[in-house]
Amino acid sequence: MTQSNAQFTIDLTPGEPLHASTGRFDFTKSWTGDLIGTSAGTMLSAGDQSAGTAGYVALEVFTGRVNNLEGSFALQQFGTMDADGMVLHCEIVPGSGTEQLAGIRGTVDLDVVEGVHKVVLRHNL
Repeated sequence: MTQSNAQFTIDLTPGEPLHASTGRFDFTKSWTGDLIGTSAGTMLSAGDQSAGTAGYVALEVFTGRVNNLEGSFALQQFGTMDADGMVLHCEIVPGSGTEQLAGIRGTVDLDVVEGVHKVVLRHNL
């Protein structure tokens, strides 16, 4: 597996919720580091964020370069937070890679430090 390190900034836009007890957000990200490009996606959430208990799912499509290989791929996310902390699972959607990123598989680790989103992408290319 290859490890690629990056950072992103995110812009969230509230959307129409699917149900009264859920939230919906569209988002865009700008990526720097070993991943250079942009991504766009949609997030659905539920729970009580003000109480620190919530969960979300999201799909996004990254377009740009990973270690100088160009193309795009989709990311699938599943996250929860509660009194025990945050848990995030993020994977590249199998079969979603295009161009030089065709066949890419892998996982993403995210760490947010003082508002900075730091990412480690472990992938097969």
